[in-house]
Amino acid sequence: MSLTLIIVLVVALIIGLYAGAIYNNLVRLKHQVAKAWSNIDVVLKQRHDELPNLVAVCREYMRYEQETLQRVVEARSAVSSARQRGDVRGVGQAEDALRSGLGQLFALAEHYPDLKANASFQQLSQRISYLEDSIADRRELYNDSVNVNNMRIEQLPDLLIARLFAFKPVELLQFAEAREAVDVRGLFGRH
Repeated sequence: MSLTLIIVLVVALIIGLYAGAIYNNLVRLKHQVAKAWSNIDVVLKQRHDELPNLVAVCREYMRYEQETLQRVVEARSAVSSARQRGDVRGVGQAEDALRSGLGQLFALAEHYPDLKANASFQQLSQRISYLEDSIADRRELYNDSVNVNNMRIEQLPDLLIARLFAFKPVELLQFAEAREAVDVRGLFGRH
């Protein structure tokens, strides 16, 4: 073997190992994004399961607020549908409608002292508030993972491997009202 052939083989081996390391890192990032989405999905499902109970308790007291209750039910359905499709943008838009409906529902609850005093309502309010905080935390982790993934597949030399193996950018989960999550405890004077 000539020295030139040995050098070419060593360089090819180094490039191959480097490309393999880049590929493995991109795969790790892709799975990290999927895991972060899965974590959000779990909390969205938990909140999805609690909302019918909240609406049922409120319906007993809020006979004249059916439009608000219906808006929450429809928004809940839209979130569920977008979540099941894996439509990140759709989840964000549906979440905006749901958060708006919940905010209005809890604001209207202020006019119903018997409802505010109801133990089931208080428990559900606390549970939903906790889930809202969890969604916010997990959304932040998801968006951080998405940002890292998207930056890596746009930077050299990762860009070359990402294009070769069709790694795609992932969409951020954005809520229009993310700065003002529903604060159930604040609405009812608990801190």
